[in-house]
Parts: sequence; structure tokens; C-alpha cells
Amino acid sequence: MRTEEEKNKCCKDDNFISDVKTFIADEETMYQLADFFKNFGDSTRVRIMGALFNGEMCVSTIANVLNMTQSAVSHQLRVLKGSRLVKSRKEGKLVYYSLNDTHIEMIYKMGMEHILE
Repeated sequence: MRTEEEKNKCCKDDNFISDVKTFIADEETMYQLADFFKNFGDSTRVRIMGALFNGEMCVSTIANVLNMTQSAVSHQLRVLKGSRLVKSRKEGKLVYYSLNDTHIEMIYKMGMEHILE
């Protein structure tokens, strides 16, 4: 069993503290990271992202797939687009949405893998 002094050693070791600080980004970057992960904390947004793994879709298709109103889907897509998780492409009067990049799918799948372990 470790002594109390051994348990508190890391708190007194300046090298350890300095090493840990190198892995923590500046406050603005950490704020952006937290904001990014907030989107994964909303089950509706996660469902929309999951649907978009199958390719780009318009609002009405997403609404049908998820059994939601177009208004509710549009609202969530606006939030996801603002966070750069989804992108849009306009074709005539229709707007098609897709995941912004492969990182989004990787994060989703890693989270799902963690939950299903």
C-alpha cells in the first residue's frame, strides 16, 4: 500500500505537472471541443448523423426515416451545420445534407463500440 506521501507525490512534481499541461489545449480550443461534443449529447442529433451515414439526404427524407417533422429535423440540421458536423448542397429548390467528413462517423462508431462493450 502506498503511503500518503507517495499518493501526493504527483501533486508536488513540477515535471509531471508540466508534462500534463502540454496535453491540454488553450481555453478557446477546449471550449470548441466541448461545444463539438455537446452535439453528441442530443439523441435527435445523433440519430440524424446516423441516418446520414447512408449518404446525403434532403430534410423530408430524414424526417421520414426518423419519423419526425420536417421542422424538427430542419432545426437540428441548422445546429449541426453551425457546428460543422454536417454540410449542405443546394440543387434547385432542394437542399441535401451530408456528414461534413469521415471524422464524424468515426467518433459515432467509437462511441457506439464503447457502449456495446
